[in-house]
Amino acid sequence: MDAIEVLANILASTLRLATPLILAAMAGLLSFQVGLVNIALEGLMLTGAFVAVAVGFALGSTWGGILAACLIGAALAALFALFVTDLRANLIVSGLAVNFLAAGSTAYLIQILFGASGTFAPPELSSLPSLRLAGISDLPFFGKVVFSHSPLVYVSWLVIPLVALFLYKTPVGIHIRAVGENIEAARTAGISVRRMQYLALMLGGVLCGLAGAHLAVGDLALFRENMTAGRGFIALAAVYFAAGRPRLAALACLLFGLFEALQFRLQTTTNTPPQFFQMLPYVIVVLMLTLISVRKEWRKGW
Repeated sequence: MDAIEVLANILASTLRLATPLILAAMAGLLSFQVGLVNIALEGLMLTGAFVAVAVGFALGSTWGGILAACLIGAALAALFALFVTDLRANLIVSGLAVNFLAAGSTAYLIQILFGASGTFAPPELSSLPSLRLAGISDLPFFGKVVFSHSPLVYVSWLVIPLVALFLYKTPVGIHIRAVGENIEAARTAGISVRRMQYLALMLGGVLCGLAGAHLAVGDLALFRENMTAGRGFIALAAVYFAAGRPRLAALACLLFGLFEALQFRLQTTTNTPPQFFQMLPYVIVVLMLTLISVRKEWRKGW
């Protein structure tokens, strides 16, 4: 395998691996703009992944499972919003509760509903097919990198400008940002803080459902316990690295996707223990958050 083909494989893997991160980061960014820290991204994604497989298997339709994942993501996000806005529950504790609920309930349900342990991979359920364009997808480098993915990869690219347009060019988006910047001033201006927070969290729930669905049926049609593997927290780190800016958050997700693709590649080509490469994406997250803190302190000092 020559260097060009290796590079094409790595870049194509980067785009696939960054897809759930981008979708979850856009969800976290909506919450960030409304003044909420959405720790529940991980649980929303995991629930979406489970529902995409379970409902897709029950209906015999992969797209039906994806739609159900979006709906359950919005419903669970609405429940989260109920606790943090109406019931005044602690934001961090509520988010962690959603994560623990998702991890425990999905592991329990695959045993109860399907008699599976750890992994449920129904042969009747197919993954999403790759979108291929005649004459373009067969190009040696560009075709493999850009035009060899499932539809949700391209949806994630589309979501980035749509979120930016929504937040900065629509009245509702401007109201969401106003709530995040100064909640009392927003109330004085007649903006419904509760409505904006519900809207931001529920839209984020839809995106997290899509992110989980990509993990479950984007390339392989299966659900595995805790298959999100911390991606929700990586997406949240990308939001804070970008200070709530969509394009920069997406760029950070691509960087995390690249390191994840590299760790898969290096595991197969070196004799280094695989745990070393598995920790690389998370080391990068820690380094980025450290740089953010240093930058903030530096600005305060000046």
